[in-house]
Amino acid sequence: MAKQLNLPPKGQVIPTALHIEMQRSYLEYAMSVIVGRALPDVRDGLKPVHRRILYAMYELGLTPDRPYRKCARVVGDVLGKYHPHGDQAVYDALVRLVQDFSSRYPLLAGHGNFGSIDNDPPAAMRYTETKLAPISNEGMLMEIGEETVDFVDNFDNSQQEPTVLPARLPFLLLNGCAGIAVGMATNIPPHNLGELVDGLIALVDCPNLTDKKLFELIPGPDFPTGGQIIGRNGISEAYSNGRGTIIIRGVNKIEKIAGSRGSKKRTAIIVTELPYQVNKAAWIEKVADLVNQIKIQGISDIRDESDRQGMRVVIELKRDVQPDYVLEQLYHQTALQSNFGAIMLALSDGHPCQLSLRQLLQKFLNFREQTLNRRYSYELDKAQSRLHLLSGLLVALAHLDQVITILCQAIDGSTAKQNLQNQLNLTEPQADAILSMPLRRLTSLEQQNLKDEFAELNNKIAEFQNLLSNRHELLKALKKELRSLKHKYSDPRRTHIFEESPKTEELGKQKKQTSKDTVSHKSLINGISEQPLKPTILEFTYRGYVRCYQASGKKSKGDRNVPEHDFTIQTDVTDRAQDLLVLTNTGKVYPISVESIPISVGRVIKRTPLITLLSNAAQQAQENIISHFLVPKNMKDTDLILLTKQGKIKRLDISKLKQISRRGTTIIKLKNDDELLCTQFAFPETHLTIASSGSRLLRFPINDEQLPKMERAAIGLQGIRILKSQQMVDCITLDKNQNILLFTQNGYSKCLNTNEIKLAHRGDLGTQAMKFNSRTDSLAAMVAAQSDDEVIIFTNKDRAELLKVSQIPLAGRSSLGEIVITLSRDEKIVSVINARPGTLSV
Repeated sequence: MAKQLNLPPKGQVIPTALHIEMQRSYLEYAMSVIVGRALPDVRDGLKPVHRRILYAMYELGLTPDRPYRKCARVVGDVLGKYHPHGDQAVYDALVRLVQDFSSRYPLLAGHGNFGSIDNDPPAAMRYTETKLAPISNEGMLMEIGEETVDFVDNFDNSQQEPTVLPARLPFLLLNGCAGIAVGMATNIPPHNLGELVDGLIALVDCPNLTDKKLFELIPGPDFPTGGQIIGRNGISEAYSNGRGTIIIRGVNKIEKIAGSRGSKKRTAIIVTELPYQVNKAAWIEKVADLVNQIKIQGISDIRDESDRQGMRVVIELKRDVQPDYVLEQLYHQTALQSNFGAIMLALSDGHPCQLSLRQLLQKFLNFREQTLNRRYSYELDKAQSRLHLLSGLLVALAHLDQVITILCQAIDGSTAKQNLQNQLNLTEPQADAILSMPLRRLTSLEQQNLKDEFAELNNKIAEFQNLLSNRHELLKALKKELRSLKHKYSDPRRTHIFEESPKTEELGKQKKQTSKDTVSHKSLINGISEQPLKPTILEFTYRGYVRCYQASGKKSKGDRNVPEHDFTIQTDVTDRAQDLLVLTNTGKVYPISVESIPISVGRVIKRTPLITLLSNAAQQAQENIISHFLVPKNMKDTDLILLTKQGKIKRLDISKLKQISRRGTTIIKLKNDDELLCTQFAFPETHLTIASSGSRLLRFPINDEQLPKMERAAIGLQGIRILKSQQMVDCITLDKNQNILLFTQNGYSKCLNTNEIKLAHRGDLGTQAMKFNSRTDSLAAMVAAQSDDEVIIFTNKDRAELLKVSQIPLAGRSSLGEIVITLSRDEKIVSVINARPGTLSV
């Protein structure tokens, strides 16, 4: 019911501090959302909208034995009587109560299109029909009329609605719940009915039952879509503390299927179950997209063959590809393996509380015991009232002649009633019952029926009094009721739980949340390990893959022919004890242990997408990798230069990169949609050169006067003045033996001597280093190289060309340069890199 506003009299002004009024108003709003919308009640496991839907359908008589009724009628009743909010919000809540892939035990039965696991929308409410499911009718609403729960006025005081439904099962755990309130959220997984009943009965028999025994009876969640749970640590943490991360995985099998056009049979991965709340169509689209981007390798075709019999997604593999290798990529990069973050938060006594499994079960048992007490008290009062009336009727039958005489002599009904009370010592209700008794009750058969009913009521009253006075008998009745419901509605477990194997742990390492927030960087601090380790080679490709393999006596040739699909652009030599640091466009750095990168053995080439080795937060934020490196052994004399798209530049001591959190650490603060553009290492006696798209180059020495060292949280200083309509291109560090290569978007290039760019100060405009043949042309890339180096040129048409530096002419600042690559129409140069591998080997 809405609270009546206490408005001040007209003309009266009450001064109030703004921060106090804002605090009070926001807290009231937050509590209204928490209590009135977002969080379920721990007793019946329902949010207000779900409770109102079920009660409105109960009032409409939509029981399981009645015909279906249009959902629009139900939504209209809910809106008009109990829930004055949007009709679509009510219908969406109703739809979820019907969907068997959303609820483990659907509370409503539906007739029509209520959506699918492919996220197909349900039909409009005017087309679909619904009624109560047997489990909700018997398990929630059967005792609603027996004064088991309290009722309150609705929003306009025209109706009464229950504050909670008399649930006979812990529906909060049966179907789970998800909701986002203000400053808090809940995400409770669904469970198996039979296991929960066993756990409840065990707690009734032994309140001091150990957590170990309780977790054996309730081993873990049971999702409606099946799937697998990997490891028990997340379950144990969630059940013990009310919060934990559970690794869930889809179910698949390997089959040999017939090839197309009579070819040989091919190996295929058949996915029959997906993790809970994973959209099948979106997942298939994601896999196909990753295959097209060559981020997942080894898949030749993917198709959905699901039908009424169940899910069947066929992932056809290329010849000679190991299924385990493809599954490893699917687990890492798609939702085939995902995390369910369990947050067991619910309303208890009107307050949000994070509860353990034991507390949730115990609060339900307390509520159920209270409900049974109220139910038996109501039944006892009802039986005693009826017994009182029957005793009066039996007295009248025993003195039938006297009753007839009283009635014949009475002037009216009031007189007859008074005389009956006085002469037969009856109460007013008994006298009224005698006066309203039909004449057929005077027959001998009816008299016997009254005596039998009287005896039966005496037995019932004794039974109710025993239940109310003896808690042991009350709990026996509760257990009997639970066993009956289990016998009717229990079904086998759908989600299987597997112990975590070493292989599984390796596969889920990047997706699993652990209690350790930092990784060891002993190798970064102390350099090479004291124990001699076999060298490990890391190859990084243009498309963002990394390949790891042990060094052998034969020299690795690498991918120097630059194939069109992918090729190696950087090679580092390290050992398995080292760590790799990855920088992203958001200005954050993430550590990756080399041990976590899968090793290629023999002819099997394992290229892993580097982005999938980062934390979940980095993957969900869709951050782009800017650079990656192994920290050099000589950390004292090495600095890291960071340049943003808006021209901010920063010099960071490499020693600041110790003990980096796996969730990432910010190393430059960005503002106004700025992004990290490039990074460079700065060594003693080197100069830094910054380039803008207008071919302005600024060169200055790297020292404390020009570019002082800054902390990780600093924003940075302005590196070069950027003219309007120009952008930052790159920054490079130069030594005495290197020249500057400049490339324009239209394919022009030249080699510029470093001395052509005069030394200046940070923040200056810079020197014009190149003229353009067209107004639409601009500087695309700047590279530091020697005469015997090679560069790779990339275009916007996904084309790559290998070019020797000796082929690029040496020219002055005022020259246009020469065309070094023939471009097609609308083709532009977008970037150029030095093809010399292993620039930062440890």
